[in-house]
Amino acid sequence: MAQAIPRVPFAIIGGSSTFSIRFPEDLGRADVEVLADNLVFDTPYGESPPFKHVCYRDKEFLTCKMHGWRPPHVTRAAASQQVFWVFQQAGVKKIFAEGGVGSINHLLELRDLVIPHDYIDQSMRKDVGLGGPYLLIMRQPICPTQADALYEAAKARVAPLGRHVFKRGVYVNTDGRHFESPAEIQAFRMWGADIVGQSICPEVYLAREIGACYAGLYMVVNYAEGIIKDWEHRDLADIFYNEAHTIGHILLDALERIDAEQTGCSCPDLRKPTLLVESREAPAKKP
Repeated sequence: MAQAIPRVPFAIIGGSSTFSIRFPEDLGRADVEVLADNLVFDTPYGESPPFKHVCYRDKEFLTCKMHGWRPPHVTRAAASQQVFWVFQQAGVKKIFAEGGVGSINHLLELRDLVIPHDYIDQSMRKDVGLGGPYLLIMRQPICPTQADALYEAAKARVAPLGRHVFKRGVYVNTDGRHFESPAEIQAFRMWGADIVGQSICPEVYLAREIGACYAGLYMVVNYAEGIIKDWEHRDLADIFYNEAHTIGHILLDALERIDAEQTGCSCPDLRKPTLLVESREAPAKKP
């Protein structure tokens, strides 16, 4: 088990879209070096998932597979706490994530890419935090600077192929591991959701808790139930195995477009000290 957590400003959370490859080694990029592999750390929430410590050009980052989930022995809530505790100790300030989603918006087709700007949390994984004494303000949950970087990187990669990239959308988060029912999807559609998945929460508010910027890139891998037509498992498998390199390259291209400074966004200002703590001294009254 690794002892010291490396200090890095960046992190990439792998999801289903890169699960089928060794990220980033299988991308075959000469400008990427894996400095350390299979790094497992003790955390207050149990042993962490394995991490890689990677150097991409002049940027070092930590990455893990599939959001750190390791069923059935580790709950998704505990896995997220482990991952973000490690990020907190590492000093991570910029986080990219990726995953596969179902389309609720009728305009979305398979393999379209969405960079959501907002979310609806319908998961049962409530009160998943790191115990920080903070009030987390979620009026702008996604870092606009990082979202722009993902959008430009994604367009450069897939627009020549005639594929679409959307820089806005509402992601509704459910628990899984089953997919949703048609009635649930129709309810989510009336709420204004565009895509449905299982990973943006609790990641988006754990990022806010540790004072980090967060943005995600999500590929449409199926039509949500009752939307367009019934999805087919062969389409899901084809995307799962054949689009991983594209997503991996986009993540690194986006990383190249940002720096470690949290400028151009309000993310650091959206975490405030909580008022729900006992104080030995009452605040002075105004005259």
